[in-house]
Amino acid sequence: MAHALPVSPLALPLPDLKEVRGVRLGAAEAGIRYKGRTDLVLAEFAPGTTVAGVFTRSKCPGAPVDWCRDILPQGTARALVVNAGNANVFTGRAGRETCQVTAEAAAQLAGCPAQAVYLASTGVIGEILPHERITAALPALHAALSTTGWEAAARGIMTTDTFPKAAIRTARLNGTDVVIQGIAKGSGMVAPDMATMLAFVATDAALPASVLQTMLSAGVKTTFNCITVDSDTSTSDMVLLFATGAAGNAELPADTRSDSPALAEFREALQGVLHDLAQLVIRDGEGATKLMSITVTGAVSDDSAWRVAMAIGNSPLVKTAVAGEDANWGRIVMAVGKCGEPANRDTLSVSIGGVLIAHEGTVVPGYDETPVVAHMKGHEIDIAVDLGLGRGTARAWSCDLTHGYIDINGSYRS
Repeated sequence: MAHALPVSPLALPLPDLKEVRGVRLGAAEAGIRYKGRTDLVLAEFAPGTTVAGVFTRSKCPGAPVDWCRDILPQGTARALVVNAGNANVFTGRAGRETCQVTAEAAAQLAGCPAQAVYLASTGVIGEILPHERITAALPALHAALSTTGWEAAARGIMTTDTFPKAAIRTARLNGTDVVIQGIAKGSGMVAPDMATMLAFVATDAALPASVLQTMLSAGVKTTFNCITVDSDTSTSDMVLLFATGAAGNAELPADTRSDSPALAEFREALQGVLHDLAQLVIRDGEGATKLMSITVTGAVSDDSAWRVAMAIGNSPLVKTAVAGEDANWGRIVMAVGKCGEPANRDTLSVSIGGVLIAHEGTVVPGYDETPVVAHMKGHEIDIAVDLGLGRGTARAWSCDLTHGYIDINGSYRS
């Protein structure tokens, strides 16, 4: 979109970002679609960098998703190219050619094979991506890469985002201090599998690609795949995790289990980065004014609890009630009942803002709506449902649905 959107009222400032040894990155104006702002990001990784990835489950993925899936089994990466504004999606043979030409251009600059270059693209679907604008901008961008280019990169991948998104953690791995740092973009078309967005995380730890992949896949399940803005899944989603090895920690064998005690601190730190990035995406939901946290307990299984939580988070009626600050708990009951998961009206409990409203199929005697009404006026809304059927639990995050969402998406291409 050409015009600037007001910053989300739920926005958080960028944390103090550090250098990640073995990573240089930056952003440039390539004029792909936007005028007067950066829209192309390049990152270069030290030789020996391992990589893991999780991608959209859309049946109509963009060409860069196919490209990355094809090269991921090699487990190594030397560069990443991301463009914003015009997604390389539903562009047929031209889209595949753009991937090949872009990867070859970046590979020449990084001194590596094209199959070590990862690609990502976000923006309008179905319009041919002019690869000559990308390849023309890459040499100067490569020459200007810096270890401190993280904020520039976070801004360069934005589309309808109203603020840049980044997260950082540190951990000890085999007695060595390591950094884990990531950036993300996402604001609309955010629903699971992958959670409609782009996220790029890098660490200076030395870790085998197989170990990285197991940890990333597990981490995505309870973070990016538990957020929704509008129930729609993008064609371009991906999360990539790069490990440069520049911290110099003693390497772990490739058959190390991801639940190994040696990985405990790193695993917790990675989970923190993924969680923070996913939360920032929801805080920037298109038109959002409220962050919804939805906890489901008492389900027949964790997967069932997740489906119930997402049904609540995706319900237009729940989301508009939250937007209107209406403590209409009947809409939550509706969402639980419609989603096809095991539920029993007579064992169901509903709470908002920590106040138990309905229990065992009926409203709590003497229920006073006053504290719930006050809670609904805040920016962060807590919804809890206990199905009373089993031990399954899940947590999901969503946002309200306002006129702003329609305004943004009704004029997305203009």
